Amino acid sequence: MEIEFLGTGAGSPSKSRNVTATALKLLDECNSIWLFDVGEGTQHQILRTNIRPRKINKIFITHLHGDHIFGLPGFLSSRSFQSGDHIEPLTIYGPKGIEQFVKTSLQVSQSKLSYPLNFVEIKNEGLLLDDEHFQVYGRFLDHRIQCIGYRIVEKDRPGELLVDKLQALGVPSGPVYGQLKAGATVTLADGRTINGQDFIGKPKPGRIVTILGDTRQVPAIFDLAKDANVLVHESTFGKGEARLAHNYYHSTCQQAATIAAKAGVHHLYLTHISARYVGKAARKLENDARKIFPATKVVHDFDSYSIELD
Repeated sequence: MEIEFLGTGAGSPSKSRNVTATALKLLDECNSIWLFDVGEGTQHQILRTNIRPRKINKIFITHLHGDHIFGLPGFLSSRSFQSGDHIEPLTIYGPKGIEQFVKTSLQVSQSKLSYPLNFVEIKNEGLLLDDEHFQVYGRFLDHRIQCIGYRIVEKDRPGELLVDKLQALGVPSGPVYGQLKAGATVTLADGRTINGQDFIGKPKPGRIVTILGDTRQVPAIFDLAKDANVLVHESTFGKGEARLAHNYYHSTCQQAATIAAKAGVHHLYLTHISARYVGKAARKLENDARKIFPATKVVHDFDSYSIELD
């Protein structure tokens, strides 16, 4: 599992930052990539990475402000031009209105897609997706328009086969180990019966990634971020600007750091950085947040981080 930031700016593109887009790479887990927001120019950013658009099969939109969705029509159209006879369907999750925006853009531009496009418009908080590997939860945040924060929970992984325990019993290695790891009951050549369930360690807890949209500070953030391996939180404003942030429905770097500390987060990545914060000013955002939560990083376009199992 890996997270890559394709755009980390706020409002409009700048020379140093494109607008919001985040890729969650789940290639080892389910051979997929999920996008969270698709700001203007996202497909250009993708060209500078090793991301293959055909691998992107889910897109989660936090809210319908332009800096989070204006890249959608172009990306969806370009995905149709990928080589191969069959391109997998793509599902877009987001607030009410996302389906109308996309369909209108494609219709007016007479763009036809070569793959099925599905929409899930989120009307209620709670479980949004539950598949073999992951659950995704959504909560409403506090922005000028409806905005959603996402909590991605990896399901627990099976425990490791206790090879030392098997060897101590004289169980020979070979295909039988694979059967035992699958939990099967196996009869050995010497007549002994071995139950694989007795030789599997404890399940490994899955990872948790929380990705927020633009928001004031609300209790839902804590619920989304609780014990997360990674929290991606906006930082449109800096230290001493809490009132300004509240007036504009945003957050400060120190507010993000405070919630990360309270929620037991492992790593905090600050994004949605205003063009006012470049160079030393951006480093000050990071340093001010680190005084509250040391494991904080102000991210830049194309920063990429592995999310390891505990």
